[in-house]
Amino acid sequence: MHPKLITRSTSNSQVSSENSITLLDEIAREGARRMLVEALHFESKAYIVKFRRERDDEGRALVTGNGKARERSVTLGCGTIRVRAPRVRDEREGEQFTSEILPPYMRKSAKVENLLPILYLKGLSTGDFQSALVGLLGEDTTAGLSPSAIVALKKSWEREYAEWKLRPITERFAYVYADGIHVSVRLGEDRKLCLLVLIGVAESGEKRLLACEAGYRESRDSWAALLSDLVKRGLSAPVLAIGDGALGFWSALRTTDGFQSTREQRCWVHKIANVLNDLPKRIQPVAKSRLHEIMKSVTLSDAVIAKKRFAKEFHEKFPKAVEKLEKDWPELITFFSLPAVHWTHIRTTNAIESTFATVRLRTNVTKGAGSPLAASMMAFKLLQDAERTWNRVRGFEEVKNVLNGFAYKDGVVIADTSSTNRSQPEDPAA
Repeated sequence: MHPKLITRSTSNSQVSSENSITLLDEIAREGARRMLVEALHFESKAYIVKFRRERDDEGRALVTGNGKARERSVTLGCGTIRVRAPRVRDEREGEQFTSEILPPYMRKSAKVENLLPILYLKGLSTGDFQSALVGLLGEDTTAGLSPSAIVALKKSWEREYAEWKLRPITERFAYVYADGIHVSVRLGEDRKLCLLVLIGVAESGEKRLLACEAGYRESRDSWAALLSDLVKRGLSAPVLAIGDGALGFWSALRTTDGFQSTREQRCWVHKIANVLNDLPKRIQPVAKSRLHEIMKSVTLSDAVIAKKRFAKEFHEKFPKAVEKLEKDWPELITFFSLPAVHWTHIRTTNAIESTFATVRLRTNVTKGAGSPLAASMMAFKLLQDAERTWNRVRGFEEVKNVLNGFAYKDGVVIADTSSTNRSQPEDPAA
């Protein structure tokens, strides 16, 4: 076939595809408009029928139809439609018909109202709002969802963040996840600043954001100040804290009043990554498999045996990798003394790591130096948004038992709960 014919054919195909998409959008909008009109009609008719027996002294109905209101634009998820809502005359004293479907002065659905902060927080730069919203929802949307609204939104978010940091803490928490997140684009010129984040597992098994604060590096002093503030607001010592071994958090935990009884669990994801860094790439897949075998052992004895196999296999050529595995070993195996159904949740800090992917997305889009307050506030809003989707831990019924001091061995509750249930698990190799 001639090249020009091919080009023309391709072009026609693209035009046809674009026309089909436009037609589909128009059908969706028209369908939404007709359904809304019908729903408003039934709503007003039902109101009139409900009070049809209400009459004045001359026997005339007090509640009647009264034509239609002036046409207005309403922005929905499918775009902007124009509609005339039916009106109802209600002559009863102190009574008035108000549509629950389309209240007076409503111009956009609640989901569309929330679109601007979501787009901003999830990574859309403010300069792109105009074109993005027009393309998505139509020409009539930008008046209420303009990028200039970001300034007012950020002010309200700052107030909300300040109030959130002062709230009293009334729930008990069995587990807390701690991590220091570096988002230097939003923390100004000082690249040693990072966000200190604490997420807790409450007695109900639900995860809660406990703290999100800018700190200096991941220092002990920064973590100590954060923990002391949480204690003042009512946080009692959790049974277990999960975090990376490099954190100043552990030193702060051991020296802050109220947390001495909290046990420590090192994150296996961080530990595995650190061990693999001292191995050649060709060896890493095999080593990673061996490390996962240790982490996923059914019993503590199995984990010790698997660790010995790893040492035997790699120590001669790669002693540093084995040394890194041995470091913090007692804190790596704490989870064996807690319910097995919780192991998948408490071996790593994934609860924080996975959530912060959206924070990094936002900071990658935002250019220029920011401030610790801006970074903390933005991360708070993103985490608060994510908090609504966090699932309860598996086996949440067991969380209460953990808080009540039940003792476990290899993930199974044991009869005697009176003694060392808050100590580290006994290492069979000792």
